[in-house]
Amino acid sequence: MNSTPPRIDLKLEGSIARITFNNPAARNALTWPMYEELKQICDDLANKPEIRVVIFRGAGDKAFVSGSDIQQFVDLKTNEAYEVSVDAIFHSLQHLPIPTIALIEGLAVGSGLLIATACDFRISTSDARFGIPVAKTLGNCLSPSNLSWIASHLGVPMVKRMLLSAELIKAPELLNSGYLYQTTSPEEIGGVTDALAVKLAALAPITQKASKLTLARLMESNLPDCTALMRETYNSADFKEGVHAFLEGRSPKWLGK
Repeated sequence: MNSTPPRIDLKLEGSIARITFNNPAARNALTWPMYEELKQICDDLANKPEIRVVIFRGAGDKAFVSGSDIQQFVDLKTNEAYEVSVDAIFHSLQHLPIPTIALIEGLAVGSGLLIATACDFRISTSDARFGIPVAKTLGNCLSPSNLSWIASHLGVPMVKRMLLSAELIKAPELLNSGYLYQTTSPEEIGGVTDALAVKLAALAPITQKASKLTLARLMESNLPDCTALMRETYNSADFKEGVHAFLEGRSPKWLGK
């Protein structure tokens, strides 16, 4: 039995930073300490001009990130504060001033989809699957910032399939839509990703910074105030039922209140 606590591993190799979400026993689900560690790593890398590219991946081959550790929702008592806190963490990733690549094997769902979408490029195995099936699992919701971000990358119809019907979308469809940069085999994905990283690291860094941060600011402009909707969702009986049903290994019974 693996007794290693969930963590994020950081390895610096010349101009490339490699970040690994390391919680394979839970398909790399993120605990709150892992979220905080992700923000700290991103903030630190933003101030390292020698690092020119960041590669994100999950430990093992079952998942990139499968969402959040559900146990941490049991005692959640602060309305929409969870989504507000997650927004601040993803903001650090979205605003990294250098190119980022998500190397995806297996599942990229929930927070995994959000992290992959926060990256500039996504390379996956051909059998990878993507989605945010909270309408089937927890009964929670996303912040307007995260919804705006994924809708800008995936398109509103695809986001509705993921959120309203809880579909998991297969990699070939997302390759055709342009969301994925490339799909490849498990044996080749490391080399394909490294080749893209080397290509990106050789280009003009200030141009890359200006381009990606301007796009990020455009996606964040004029966001609406959806506090009441998030508060209603996180205070609902359905959300509490979703959390307990997930942890008990049963299907939730939605009441609509």
